[in-house]
Amino acid sequence: MTTTDLPSETLRARHRAVLPAWLATYYREPIELTHGEGRYVWDSAGNRYLDFFGGILTTMTAHALPEVTRAVAEQAGRILHTSTLYLSTPMVELAEQIAELSGIPDAKVFFTTSGTEANDTALLLATTYRRSNQILALRNSYHGRSFSTVGVTGNTSWSPTSLSPLQTLYVHGGVRAAGPYTQLSDAEFTAACVADLEDMLGQAEGTVAALIAEPIQGVGGFTRGPDGLLAAFRRVLDRHGILWISDEVQTGWGRTGDHFWGWQAHGQAGPPDVLTFAKGIANGMSMGGVVARAEVMDCLGANSISTFGGSPITCAAALANLRYLLEHDLQANARRTGTLLRAQLEAARLELPIVREVRGRGLMLGVALPDAATATATLEHARELGLLIGKGGRGGEALRIAPPLSLTEAEALEGAKLLVEALRRADAERGAEA
Repeated sequence: MTTTDLPSETLRARHRAVLPAWLATYYREPIELTHGEGRYVWDSAGNRYLDFFGGILTTMTAHALPEVTRAVAEQAGRILHTSTLYLSTPMVELAEQIAELSGIPDAKVFFTTSGTEANDTALLLATTYRRSNQILALRNSYHGRSFSTVGVTGNTSWSPTSLSPLQTLYVHGGVRAAGPYTQLSDAEFTAACVADLEDMLGQAEGTVAALIAEPIQGVGGFTRGPDGLLAAFRRVLDRHGILWISDEVQTGWGRTGDHFWGWQAHGQAGPPDVLTFAKGIANGMSMGGVVARAEVMDCLGANSISTFGGSPITCAAALANLRYLLEHDLQANARRTGTLLRAQLEAARLELPIVREVRGRGLMLGVALPDAATATATLEHARELGLLIGKGGRGGEALRIAPPLSLTEAEALEGAKLLVEALRRADAERGAEA
């Protein structure tokens, strides 16, 4: 399908006039999405797209999922908002379920409104608990857009300021196919990264509070180290009493297929001390949160509340969404359809020179391309064909593919066909320019 009749220049002009210049939009002619159903969305001109990005991995189950929309409508008819100053059955029930699913012993949960705020809270907890503002983070990482989370983001294209309340020490391990350890085996790569961590700790002054790490780097282009790397890191951290924060904002809830949480690919060392989540849990409603051991969660000595975190309506959406995900075993579906989708992309890699690498797992797949211009061209061609995908990587050179977890096998094949055609067109253009 070729899309037509893109939104008028009027809305784009109004957008530019009142919203920040740094607020990025996709496409030469940005589109406005007005409604969706299942794995499809429609723009304001009536064009239909197969959604392989889910509003940045946030429409986790499906667009307009009846179970979620019904739960939201029913809760809206009762009460929309109360704040954490009052007891809330939906918040307690959701916290109980997430604490149990987290794998963290003696877990407590604090709800926020975004992944940025969740990571910000995790950093507050860790630095307070350890009485230190020193944080370990991975190169190429992304943890949010607040002042503190920008300070632990290792992807420089998403770090607008070098100022930070934290002293951040960056270590290797987030990117397998680039950097000084690329040619090593997985075991050698892990050993080299552990040695780098040990060396960094030897240079640190005093106590280090925590390591924060995405099991698969999201904005970084769905890159990751070998399975077991974070477990090897954990053994070093434990010797120093350093906390491990697993940023599951993009990897959680079964998206990787093989595991419910990304940290479980490194499960030899057990669960993290702190786990952060957001994105898909409420299927588009604004929710994030932190799970931590009780002694870590309870370490704050000052009063604190959340006006919007854990609101009745977002908790109602999240409860219905989580119930649907578990009852329909969408983790297994992510593994099945993700395997099918990846096979199509791996086949395309053999015939298209621009496809440098296919990476990720489950329905969290990345395609590494030569440069940002090629990725942008592929994004445009995919939209023209009726497919929405994302971009990432340190220089914007990677495609990000993350459909709703209810994706069918037929839709996986349809999307793969459209994406391969978009890649083929971008490859042809690049060849012509050369």
